[in-house]
Amino acid sequence: MSEKINDLRSAIKRLEEMPGQLTRTDVEVDPRAELSGVYRYVGAGGTVMRPTKEGPAMIFNHVKGHPGARVMIGLLASRKRVAALLDCAPEELGKKLYRSVDKPVPPVLTQGAALCQQVVHRAEDADFDLNKLVPAPTNTPDDAGPYITLGMCYATHPDTGLSDVTIHRLCIQGKDELSIFFTPGARHIGAMAERAEELGRTLPISISIGVDPAIEIGSCFEPPTTPLGYDELAVAGALRGEPVELCQCLTVNERAIANAEYVIEGEILPGVRVKEDQNSHTGYAMPEFPGYTGPASDQCRLIKVKAVTHRENPIMQTCIGPSEEHVSMAGIPTEASIYGMVEKAMPGRLKNVYCASAGGGKYMAVLQFQKLSASDEGRQRQAALLAFSAFSELKHIFLVDEDVDCFDMNDVLWAMNTRFQGDQDIITIPGVRCHPLDPSNDPVYSASIRDRGIACKTVFDCTVPFALKDRFRRARFMETDPERWMN
Repeated sequence: MSEKINDLRSAIKRLEEMPGQLTRTDVEVDPRAELSGVYRYVGAGGTVMRPTKEGPAMIFNHVKGHPGARVMIGLLASRKRVAALLDCAPEELGKKLYRSVDKPVPPVLTQGAALCQQVVHRAEDADFDLNKLVPAPTNTPDDAGPYITLGMCYATHPDTGLSDVTIHRLCIQGKDELSIFFTPGARHIGAMAERAEELGRTLPISISIGVDPAIEIGSCFEPPTTPLGYDELAVAGALRGEPVELCQCLTVNERAIANAEYVIEGEILPGVRVKEDQNSHTGYAMPEFPGYTGPASDQCRLIKVKAVTHRENPIMQTCIGPSEEHVSMAGIPTEASIYGMVEKAMPGRLKNVYCASAGGGKYMAVLQFQKLSASDEGRQRQAALLAFSAFSELKHIFLVDEDVDCFDMNDVLWAMNTRFQGDQDIITIPGVRCHPLDPSNDPVYSASIRDRGIACKTVFDCTVPFALKDRFRRARFMETDPERWMN
């Protein structure tokens, strides 16, 4: 492998060493819907409407309206790529992240000049305009506007002084204004903004775009694995074995990721709410991970932008909301969290976890469970309940035995077809809080649902009863090395 990865550019170099994992184009592309429309066919995958596929990451070298800028999409839209970028096997990703959470390496302030501040644009400059400075794509013709989808938002709690990094959807609303959407109760920076508003103060914030993929993955951890006050940049530090370097912002009292491609500096204003589609009036926000375009919110906070800084010849990084990239960013940290929780409760039983593409990395998990003795019967269902109790967004859990590849949904469905009976192996838990972006979680869909975001959580137990394991042995094949016959 090449040099170690510590930013977007070194990650790109790694992909260049992997055949078929990166493609570039010099053909001009319009960032308004066309760029994402192209990548849908090249490599989006995930819950994007078919036809789509898992394919290479892509760099557009000529973006209409943004001379000199490049846009990268799909960096993490493949579990194989994520594994290569984090230096481990694909099936070990969840476990590696779990160990990193337990051994955090906090970020540090850089002692040298920050690469992200090689070029500086201040809001008081006469020609300052976010629409021209940041080549943010509009994913579909229905979007509220240009979205920054991979902005690492970094802020500090007004009371505790503790900082945190998370990803939120950010829509350009004007030459120096961004809207930011907080899912109620879901992310730490939302709590910081609420407290700052109670105090009648602005909340300084930095938005770093185009960073080490370890930061993008680590930033997607949620409570209870990383409670309020846990800086997820420390997960990236643990993954890399060295701290993430931060720099002091130039116009607000906050820090940013020093080697980011772009940094937007600003303040979240107290007492101000904006309608997300106030410029387009489409009624929609952007495509979300379940595969549907979400409604525009009229409760977005407003960020007043003070400056945009960037590296020379910057690379904008973006993703498509329902793509395999979201599966990687949301799903792998959830796998790590479920694995860690169950491992502490019943060591050695849970062999692995996969938050599958069909669930966008959030709605569905496959738990590979090993029953070591008769007393383990029923513990597999206890493991599912543990996962549900901690991660409200989970809706469906499939339980499979250790001889089933939890990362291969054909194998999972094979287990469902041969080790599952609907009248006794389905466990339903109605009336539980889930995720508001699932359109079926609505009273209009079922009278049993009391409020939007309430769902019936379901366990599909596709494991063999321990007493019957001898009757369910898979056909055993001779172990060979096929290379001798493949030359």
